[in-house]
Amino acid sequence: MSSPYLLGLRLHGRRVLVVGGGRVAQRRVPALLDAGAAVTLVSPSVTPALDDLIADGQVTWERRTYQLGDCDGSWLVQACTDERSVNAAIAAEAEAKRIWCVRADDRDASAAWTPASGRVDEISVAVTAGGDPRRAAGIRDAVVAALRDGTVDARRNRTKPIGVALVGGGPGDPGLITVRGRQLLAQADVVVADRLAPRALLDELAPDVELIDAAKIPYGRFLAQEKINELLIEHARRGRFVVRLKGGDPFVFGRGGEEMLACARAGIPVIVVPGVTSAVAVPAAAGVPVTHRGVSQEFHVISVHVAPDDPKSTVDWAGLARSPGTLVLLMAVERIAMIADTLIRDGRSPETPVMVVQDGTLPTQRALYASLSTVAERVTAAGTRPPAIVVVGDVVRVGQEIEMVRAERVP
Repeated sequence: MSSPYLLGLRLHGRRVLVVGGGRVAQRRVPALLDAGAAVTLVSPSVTPALDDLIADGQVTWERRTYQLGDCDGSWLVQACTDERSVNAAIAAEAEAKRIWCVRADDRDASAAWTPASGRVDEISVAVTAGGDPRRAAGIRDAVVAALRDGTVDARRNRTKPIGVALVGGGPGDPGLITVRGRQLLAQADVVVADRLAPRALLDELAPDVELIDAAKIPYGRFLAQEKINELLIEHARRGRFVVRLKGGDPFVFGRGGEEMLACARAGIPVIVVPGVTSAVAVPAAAGVPVTHRGVSQEFHVISVHVAPDDPKSTVDWAGLARSPGTLVLLMAVERIAMIADTLIRDGRSPETPVMVVQDGTLPTQRALYASLSTVAERVTAAGTRPPAIVVVGDVVRVGQEIEMVRAERVP
């Protein structure tokens, strides 16, 4: 059999006949409508999904069986009935009138094949795979996924973004970055990366991408925020597309607002891509929900980059101690003893359960459980180090219960 000649049909406003109202038609009609086709459907009955399209006026429905002459005026015909003889008659009429016809029941007898298709932005993908629909769909899915996550080279795009993108990389696992974030990362000329950004993604960058390390190591090497702002603006002004890759979400203790404001003042356009914040993702990865019906209907996310007794602290620790809600503490490991003492002093029970998760979502993730009265000692004994998330509240017990139930069910 000869290879098909692939062609993109522009069907806007053109009549397309679909005969049959079952599951095959249900799959194909929406794609035809997306192409702007004027769809006429001939079938005694239709699926509920097709009925909705008909009720909305998107499809013209002839509620009957196929009749000779139905192909008249059509640019394309889809024969989708359950009866082989009817599909053959439709195809024969279309052939006689020089109208392309797709037979859903017989790829070898079909004058045309409907490819497995997908779309990412302005790129359309169509795969035929010799008329094998399952194989075509599998290949289509792989190509579309590669386009979406930037695996396929996106830097040759003539309409590449300009300016700066503030991209949240998620809590650490490179698989938890958003699709949009990965797309923009693949298009970058310059990447300014945080210490907590998913480092594995940086190995996928093209060799000519300039990588700037903007790590801020606690009590260690430090690149000032003002310098980071200058770098973003400098490279963007040179016409380079800059991705500022951060851990978590840019606007959750990520200083994304400061960077966006600096770019705005310099007239640099900014794209913001939210990320999965570690404040919620890391407890979830450890099996602890930050809220749970009947246990906690609120949670508070607190940055402990300064101690509770520091004059620069704006945290209402007394209010948090009185709250029954979950506390999620970031940058708290180095000050855990003072935090626990403060919460107990201001009213939290010393027996309040606590979980500390180090390297959340990564293969090296580990968690320890304690109470407010014992957490400082346990953290020291375990050698827990940043990055770590501290969860305080009764939801920790929910996580322990989940873990026990799952352990009991393991054969």
